[in-house]
Amino acid sequence: MSMNPFEGREIWFLTGSQGLYGEDTLAQVASQSQQVVAQLDDSAAVPLPIVWRPVLTDSAGIKATMVAANADDKCAGVIAWMHTFSPAKMWISGLDTLRKPLLHLHTQAHLSLPWATIDMDFMNLNQAAHGDREFGYVQTRLGVPRTTVAGHASDPRTGQRIGSWARAAIGVATMRSLRLARFGDNMRDVAVTEGDKVEAERHFGASVNTYGVNDLVAVVDAVPESAVDALVAEYADLYDVAPELAKDGERHDSLRYAARIEAGLRQFLTSGGFGAFTTNFEDLGGLRQLPGLAVQRLMADGYGFGGEGDWKTSLLLATLKAAGHGLPGGTSFMEDYTYHLGPGPQRILGAHMLEVCPSIAAGRPRAEIHPLGIGNREDPVRLKFSAAPGPGIVTGICDLGDRFRLVANTITVVPPDEDLAALPVASAVWEPHPDLPTSAECWLTAGGPHHTVLSTALDAATVDQFAELTRTELVLIDETATAAHIRKELRWNAAYQLLAGGLR
Repeated sequence: MSMNPFEGREIWFLTGSQGLYGEDTLAQVASQSQQVVAQLDDSAAVPLPIVWRPVLTDSAGIKATMVAANADDKCAGVIAWMHTFSPAKMWISGLDTLRKPLLHLHTQAHLSLPWATIDMDFMNLNQAAHGDREFGYVQTRLGVPRTTVAGHASDPRTGQRIGSWARAAIGVATMRSLRLARFGDNMRDVAVTEGDKVEAERHFGASVNTYGVNDLVAVVDAVPESAVDALVAEYADLYDVAPELAKDGERHDSLRYAARIEAGLRQFLTSGGFGAFTTNFEDLGGLRQLPGLAVQRLMADGYGFGGEGDWKTSLLLATLKAAGHGLPGGTSFMEDYTYHLGPGPQRILGAHMLEVCPSIAAGRPRAEIHPLGIGNREDPVRLKFSAAPGPGIVTGICDLGDRFRLVANTITVVPPDEDLAALPVASAVWEPHPDLPTSAECWLTAGGPHHTVLSTALDAATVDQFAELTRTELVLIDETATAAHIRKELRWNAAYQLLAGGLR
């Protein structure tokens, strides 16, 4: 079954006011803020229920609410709106206490002004234009990471932007509680897959630890035949299976062993509470095959994965999969492999040894077996397909020593120019924005990794909000990017990161 990171989660809606205007006004504030919540809750773009909380009018109540939000695992984040004028000094302690993602909603109860009947009672009640500026100032003064959305609750754009933030908040919650199992170390002599696991846990909250490959092998070897039978039957239902792998085929035993790996790996991850993992073709212990089919299917269920021990990409994949859960499209581990530089549009062919997630597939995947050429093991089983076309984003993460950096490129996934009949692995073809030379130059200048997360479910806005909420540097390469501008941005970022190093 797929993991649903939204199940049991909610967003708290906090309304700011004060006692200056009297109980009748506060009753109106409560009623109108509940109406705003109802409008937002009706938006199909908002993936979590929004829960109204009593109006906040003093420092003690605000702090108590923030403490409660921190302690409640159901609360994925809070939305704050200053309906009237809420003196922001009384929010300082609460904002300083809050550890959940924050969205500042700048809205008002009414859509249009009732010009002919406006009086001072109306003005005193409906002054978010006043109160939210006070609130914005104190957030900026405190350096609070947040998303700010301005617009009426009935405007579809408001719902879409809040929905994007809510997905980023789910990504934050996923990362903060994520446990990752590394089976063996990373590929020898590779630089970008290295990183500071202690800093990753401090910065993101994710726990990364290594387990011997043969610890996994022991579980794999103990899988009962009935579990293997069930998975093999499931493969036949879901995929086109190459004749040699079918029940009476000469290589059916290889399919059964691939199923055995999946059952054992799934049991290991489930029993340990892991949401992400890595493998390495150089460190397979007693495994007869490099896990291919098993990894692809676990990714489809929401697990993070990184090849060659790339734990940072595995963490990022689990996070972005959680953020994109339920959206059209998919999210996969990916690697830029080779280029098409012409004739026609310049394109990137992405793939990996085996491990591309079928959530991005254009059609029904086919289970095949081919030699791998590296790893010195039996030929592994894998799913082969091409990615479905559509807009997307490719995101990588690297450790610069003093900080983590996300590098993202907006893309358009396209069908391959011709059938990739001889390619024995799943793949994706895309056109990077603004064009391949500019994209590649910017990516290389930013130090972006070769392993990435490709998503056709998410957009740049959600990745940007995740970066903001986790105080992580983001270099975005989109339709407006130029190599000169990215070089300048990197210099500015370096100065900012040095100056802001004390901000936690």
